[in-house]
Amino acid sequence: MHDYVIVGAGSAGCVLAARLSEDPSTRVLLLEAGGGDDRREIHIPAAFGKLFQTEVDWNYRTEPQPHLAGRSLYWPRGKVLGGSSSMNAQMWVRGNPADYDEWARLGNRGWSYRDTLPYFRRAEDCQEGASEHTGVGGPMGVSALRSPNPLTRVFMKACVQAGIPLNPRINPSAQEGSYYTQVSQRRGERCSTASAYLRPAMKRPNLEVRTQAHATGIVVKQRRAMGVRYVQGGLEKTAEARREVLLCGGAVNSPQLLLLSGIGPAEELAALGIPAVADLPGVGRNLLDHLAVAVIMGARRPITLVSAETPANLLKFLLLRRGMLTSNVAEAHAFLRSAPHLEAPDLELIWAPYPYINHGMTRPTEHGMSIAAVLLRPRSSGRLTLRSADPMAPPVIDPRYLSEPSDLEVLMTGVRRAQEVFRAPALAQEETVPIDPASGTGSDTELTTFIRQKAETLYHPVGTCRMGVEEGAVVDPELRVRGLEGLRVVDASVMPTLIRGHTNAPTIMIAERAADLLRGREPTHHPRGE
Repeated sequence: MHDYVIVGAGSAGCVLAARLSEDPSTRVLLLEAGGGDDRREIHIPAAFGKLFQTEVDWNYRTEPQPHLAGRSLYWPRGKVLGGSSSMNAQMWVRGNPADYDEWARLGNRGWSYRDTLPYFRRAEDCQEGASEHTGVGGPMGVSALRSPNPLTRVFMKACVQAGIPLNPRINPSAQEGSYYTQVSQRRGERCSTASAYLRPAMKRPNLEVRTQAHATGIVVKQRRAMGVRYVQGGLEKTAEARREVLLCGGAVNSPQLLLLSGIGPAEELAALGIPAVADLPGVGRNLLDHLAVAVIMGARRPITLVSAETPANLLKFLLLRRGMLTSNVAEAHAFLRSAPHLEAPDLELIWAPYPYINHGMTRPTEHGMSIAAVLLRPRSSGRLTLRSADPMAPPVIDPRYLSEPSDLEVLMTGVRRAQEVFRAPALAQEETVPIDPASGTGSDTELTTFIRQKAETLYHPVGTCRMGVEEGAVVDPELRVRGLEGLRVVDASVMPTLIRGHTNAPTIMIAERAADLLRGREPTHHPRGE
């Protein structure tokens, strides 16, 4: 028997396994449905698109979206050690302090920006050094890109020409402006939570990691979680937990496992023949995600990442860990407000010196550049439900994108701002015609059609096990599932609102704080350099 059984070796699960196993008297079991992170493409930063729809990807799809031309959107999620941190674009973007202060105002004591900052900093080993906002000495390598594309500097100049100021250093209290992307890399390679946290911890005798172990249910007796049922090698097994079961499956898998275990809306579970263990109507609700649409232009000079896979670039990466293959593709980004009266940004522009088509899975036939407009604070929310009682069946994912009309208006503003940056003198001399003719669309009607036909996820689903103090919440501010003992959710699904940033860094922060909650500690560790 183990003290803790952790389900999911992703961004949060690897952190928890490493932190909890620091105590040699604590036995920890980590279950991962996928396998090891030994594929070469995982460690080559620019190659993440080659991992999509492979064995390391859950390869989810949404329900047809009525407000996106009836399309079913592809959702990649990591099914591998490191989870989505092993296949994401490595953008280390925490969000705005107002995001976390909002969590606290909603009743989640201990989750304000002031409260969470020590955990961000504890996770980080920032190349730029320690400051009041950044940490050094932590497990996660956070750095500037080693070999940024020459066109990225041109984009930054174009932003200034379009009225978006340059921010040379990350400063969350002054988020608006353009940035060179800070990436979760170390010496030119991807730094996932598997490599940063789990790999060193696996040397400990009190940590056991079982891969290809697909969790199918939580064992609950007398309203207490006692363990986890899982399938491995075709055999059904059970892992017992002396203290707690910790769900770290993310915004899709964690609510799915709760529902399969009878934890969720009782009436809906009964209709599937699943006896209710705890009637929690909020499980699977409050599904939030960032929606993005890219403006893609041709490039005059053949210097974009389309050339990244040449033998010379591969050799440069293998020998020096430099060159185009160290790119995360999304090399710069900018935050802006859709209206001047807003207190914080509600839009992001993400720059790629590459024609990013079909999640990067469509090989370009010409050089190009992309600026994606991202809706940071969607009012539309959706829901995740079970398709059946079969634990191997994918759930029903319905984000209900653009179901709130104001979301479309804000995203239209974002696309027009992306077009303005492309029209700025610096970039105008670098571009040719739009690779997607609709990218240059003009009228509101044309732009609406363009968005509905082209918008895609930015890979940031959250909220389906919402943290809070009211009846609709799934977990309390200490991440304990309401109405049960010995069960917590620790991942992006507990976020009550969607942040103005990217979700990997906050998910790692959540796990760092959860480790202290489980150990009964307040933050006492300070990274080196202070």
